[in-house]
Amino acid sequence: MKKVISVVGARPNFMKVAPIHRAFEKYPDIEHFLVHTGQHYDKNMSDAFFQDLEMPHPKHFLSVGSGTHAQQTANVMVEFEKVIEIERPDLVIVVGDVNSTVACSLTAVKLHIPVVHVESGLRSGDREMPEEINRIITDSICNIAFVTEKSGKENLLNENYPAENIHFVGNTMIDSQYFALQRLHGSDVLNRLGLKEKEYVLSTVHRPSNVDDKQQLNDLIDIFSMISKSKTVVIPMHPRTKKNIDSFGLTERLESIENLVITEPLGYLDFLNLMKNCDFVMTDSGGIQEETTALGVDCITIRTTTERPSTIEIGTNILVQPNKIEIEKAVTKYLNGNRKTGTVPELWDGKAAERITEIISNRLMESK
Repeated sequence: MKKVISVVGARPNFMKVAPIHRAFEKYPDIEHFLVHTGQHYDKNMSDAFFQDLEMPHPKHFLSVGSGTHAQQTANVMVEFEKVIEIERPDLVIVVGDVNSTVACSLTAVKLHIPVVHVESGLRSGDREMPEEINRIITDSICNIAFVTEKSGKENLLNENYPAENIHFVGNTMIDSQYFALQRLHGSDVLNRLGLKEKEYVLSTVHRPSNVDDKQQLNDLIDIFSMISKSKTVVIPMHPRTKKNIDSFGLTERLESIENLVITEPLGYLDFLNLMKNCDFVMTDSGGIQEETTALGVDCITIRTTTERPSTIEIGTNILVQPNKIEIEKAVTKYLNGNRKTGTVPELWDGKAAERITEIISNRLMESK
C-alpha cells in the first residue's frame, strides 16, 4: 500500500484537491488523505466545503492560523514535519500558490519525499506578489509538475525544469466545477438574497494592492456605486476587505449604496450559483478568472498582471489596470453590452484529476 498526502491550506485548495481524492478511490493500492495546515480556517466555511465537494475531513489539522509570511511558513514547516515523521508518505501533493504550498514542499523535499505540484508553471511576472514567489520556489524543487494550461509548460521549460517531468493535464478546479454544477439544486442563494438571473454584478476584491490602500478602496466603492445605478452589486466580503473598510472609516459610505448586497464569505455551491447566473464578475482573484472562463461568464480582472493568460487569450476574462479611470471604462462597456467572445481552454473537461492520479499511480508502481 502506497501512501499519498495532499495538502490543503486555503479555500481554493479544497476545489483543487477534492477531485483528486475522488479519483484516487479507484486505486485500492494507494491510501490518499488530506492534511489541513489551517493557514486559512473558519469552521463553518470548511464544513461547507467538505459537504459541497463531498470530500473527507483531513486526517491531520495543523492549526497554524495567521501571521506574517515568515511566521506562517515556518509554523507550517514545523508542524508538517511532525506529520511526515508519523505517516512516512511515499508522495506529497501540493496545489496552488499559498504559503502552505511552498512550506510543505520544502519540508517534504528535505526529508527526501517526492513532491507533486498541481497547477504548476503559472507566472504573473510580478515578484511583489507573495504567490509568485511561492510558485517559483515550489516549481524549482518539485519532482512532478502538473500544468493547467500551455503557458505553464512554456514557463517551466524556460526555467530549465526537466521536460520529462512536466505533464499537461488540465485543471482540477474546473473538475470541481463540473462536479458541483450537477448539485446546484442544493443552493437557494438567489432566492435568499432576492436576486434575479443576469440582473446583478458579482464582485470579489481582497488583494493588498486593492484593499490595503484607502484611496484605492474608496475608488472601488465609487465603482460599486456607479454599477448599482444599473445593476445590483453583490459582494461576498473577504475578511481582509471588511477589516480595511472598517478601519478606513468607509463602512457607512459603502452601506449607503442602495442597490448593494453584502454577504459573508459563501460556501462553494452558493458562490458558484451566484457566479453562473450573474451578468458579469469584477474580481482580483486568480481562480475566479478560470471559473468564469469555464462557465462562459464575462469577467473583469482588476490587476496589473495575470498568471492565467489563457483566460484572456481565449477565455472570457479581460485584464484592466486597477485605477479608477480604466475600471470605469471597462465597466461602462460591459454595462452597455460590449463583451468579448470566449472559449474554454484545452483539457478543461472535468477529467484532469483522472489524468493526474493515473500518472501518479504509474510512478508509484515503478518505484516498488
